[in-house]
Amino acid sequence: MNAPQHAHPTPVIAPRPMPAEMVDALRTRFGDRCSTAMAVRELHGRDESPFDVPPPDAVVYCESNEDVIDAVRLADRFAVPVIPYGVGSSLEGHLLAVQGGLSLDLSRMNRILEINAEDLSVTVQPGVTRTRLNEELRHAGLFFPIDPGADASIGGMTATRASGTNAVRYGTMRENVLALGVVSASGEWVRTGTRARKSSAGYDLTRLFVGSEGTLGVMTEITLKLYPLPEAVSAAICHFPSVDAAVQTTIAIIQMGVPIARCELLDGRTVAAVNRHDRLALREQPMLLMEFHGSPAGVAEQARTVQDIAAELGGEAFEWATTPEERTRLWTARHHAYFAALQTRPGCRCVTTDTCVPISRLAEAIGESVAEADAAGLPYFLVGHVGDGNFHIGYLIDPTRPEERVLAETLSAQLVGRSLRLGGTCTGEHGIGLHKMGFLVDEAGPAAVGLMRAVKQALDPKNIMNPGKIFEI
Repeated sequence: MNAPQHAHPTPVIAPRPMPAEMVDALRTRFGDRCSTAMAVRELHGRDESPFDVPPPDAVVYCESNEDVIDAVRLADRFAVPVIPYGVGSSLEGHLLAVQGGLSLDLSRMNRILEINAEDLSVTVQPGVTRTRLNEELRHAGLFFPIDPGADASIGGMTATRASGTNAVRYGTMRENVLALGVVSASGEWVRTGTRARKSSAGYDLTRLFVGSEGTLGVMTEITLKLYPLPEAVSAAICHFPSVDAAVQTTIAIIQMGVPIARCELLDGRTVAAVNRHDRLALREQPMLLMEFHGSPAGVAEQARTVQDIAAELGGEAFEWATTPEERTRLWTARHHAYFAALQTRPGCRCVTTDTCVPISRLAEAIGESVAEADAAGLPYFLVGHVGDGNFHIGYLIDPTRPEERVLAETLSAQLVGRSLRLGGTCTGEHGIGLHKMGFLVDEAGPAAVGLMRAVKQALDPKNIMNPGKIFEI
């Protein structure tokens, strides 16, 4: 594999103009919930990716299933692209209007439709955010564990098959979505799955839509698995002399079967950035931030085992956080790592990676990638949900210096190529979007991507559902 092959991807901009007749129809149906104002369009035409793309032609704020159905039917009639929009926190260009079209803002579809505490499930609209969902659930002694860091919408998390800090114990959106309500490309509302925990009834359409990045339909209802709040929770930080020592500790923890709930790696640069951003005083060296869930006795046993493992590999200065306030302070700082890193280079943009490898190859993948980044001299930061082999390097670039963008993309391509050679994936949780289409072919192969295209063409023959993402049609 020639990794730098995709070193400077440029989105293919192929506008499909929205007819004036469709604009008129949208205004008639939605009134002031349809906007063609440039400020509104620009807001819905950017995310956290490094791409600059023209905004969509119009924005519609949906409030119900019927709104989505009617908007999609108009788009189908005029063969105009439809781009679902949540909170705009995607990192790979998922919501960018590379072919123009209509941005469907689902943020007002933010109702929690049904909590079934006895069955440990909940049904929500796509605009519900993960933090609001958990605020509502805690009164019932329940929580939803998927935590990608940003206060993302449940719709966006489902569309990108998100995971995050708790995935090592609770899995990803793939394992935690039970059923969906989806508006198809022709404007038909379809139910996939049920609240039952398993089924052998036909094709698994739910898993087909989870991770489809808006390219197959618009999700309007999502049924999720829930979990009881743990009886005991404890968090700890441990500092290490090197990134490799921290990674080797993680590998030992997982291979020994310790049921750790969270295991996050921050390198020294990231710790320093977080200290400045959140006014902390953590040691500015590689650090693992861990969390343990279970009974008081179980949590204590897990913690002792992990502390012993870490000590053997140079870990020191264990600090425990057992109160909710202390834990929140630590995890809030971790979730601020991305923005803290951006502030270390004002005005910069970030080219991010999110590869995932088998746990046995994690040290090799991270070690070689860090060595390349150090040799290149480009500012970067490293964080990782390393408990499941997933890590991120963010290369901080000056957008006025094209050569830095090329260097960052080259480093990213080399990192992805290494991860694939080690049996991993080009994206552990962010998705393909615009940024990783070439890597998808490297990973899955032309035949598998051909099958994906066939599914797309069968379900969306006019190519109106978020076109230009995942692969070109």
